[in-house]
Amino acid sequence: MSDNHNHTKATIWQGFVHTLQDIFMDKGVVLMLIIAPVIYGFFYPWPYSSEVVNHVPVGIIDADNTNISQTITRYINASPQLDARRFNNEQAAQRALWTHDIAGYMVIPSGLEQQVISGKAAHVSVLGNGSYLILNKNVQLGFVKAVSTVSAGIEVKKNVAQGAYLPTATKNTQAIPLQIIPLYNPTEGYGAYVVPAVSIIILQQTLLMATAMLVGTWYEKRKHLISIRGWLGRILALSTISFVVGCFYYGWAFELHHYPRGANMLGSLLFLALFCPTVATLGCLLGLWFRQRERGLQILIFSSLPLFFVSGYPWPAHQLPDILQKIRWLVPTTPGINTSVQLNQMGASVGQVASGFYTLMGLWLGYAILLFLLCWRMRIRTCLHFKNGDKNEIN
Repeated sequence: MSDNHNHTKATIWQGFVHTLQDIFMDKGVVLMLIIAPVIYGFFYPWPYSSEVVNHVPVGIIDADNTNISQTITRYINASPQLDARRFNNEQAAQRALWTHDIAGYMVIPSGLEQQVISGKAAHVSVLGNGSYLILNKNVQLGFVKAVSTVSAGIEVKKNVAQGAYLPTATKNTQAIPLQIIPLYNPTEGYGAYVVPAVSIIILQQTLLMATAMLVGTWYEKRKHLISIRGWLGRILALSTISFVVGCFYYGWAFELHHYPRGANMLGSLLFLALFCPTVATLGCLLGLWFRQRERGLQILIFSSLPLFFVSGYPWPAHQLPDILQKIRWLVPTTPGINTSVQLNQMGASVGQVASGFYTLMGLWLGYAILLFLLCWRMRIRTCLHFKNGDKNEIN
């Protein structure tokens, strides 16, 4: 009873120090809270290290076999996006597509050059495997660029043949010059798109699971009955370690993989200083609710993908079912992912993402109120049972 009494009178500093001691004495918590996110920082971005997909295997069926069709084929072969091979017929190309030997193919129909010479509309067919979005995008863009380049050359030659001056004909071929400048992701790589967002999911999930495990252990050892100041110290200790891990992502992992970063570093650090306590408080609440060390890990480990999907980052939030559009605001990653990306990758000011900060503040306040209410309820029940002579708390 005296040990529980000392815990209930703990200060913020005592809660902070005791929590750090408990963390580093628990191998499972250290693994989940520190080692796992660091390992993720090394190995999760590794499959996307090449960033841009090049030399996608494709097929060409040239049924025209003329100068124009051969020119199109040469431009396709010269494209760094594609690695082309010829097929005698479309059936052979389809078989190669079904066996994943190629990611798509182009059919150049017979009579293409004749249609071009006579001024008629000419078409080629491009078919890609839509089940692989990135590969299909490269197939479509690679073929389109090759055909567009050849088409522009033909248009210039026609204008010159009609008496136009070559520089003027070249300029008029594209009346509105198009210059594509990718913002915030210069390489247009998939890794630079997905990893900064997933890192926030990793930070949240590892902190949630480690905290729930630790609180479950405290509950099993009857160390969960502690003062509000003690809980604040516990949250501060867990948040501090998670904050350092977050700085590891912002300051080193993104640098290692050359992802856009540091656009508003002060704002990013301010975000981490709010995000980590919010998640740690939720972890404490869930740990008290689960009451068992293993249960939090068993339940939370399966929630990462759904939380990422409903965050509004990989899929437009307004396209989600109405119920998910409301429920998703109950977890920190919903405002956290977009706020982090906007600050660290896009250089937004704190004022521009103020709604994300306000949402995190509201979530932290809500989690804290629920946590303290749950603790108060448990303390009342424990006191009643001790008063009645029952030395064992009812779970």
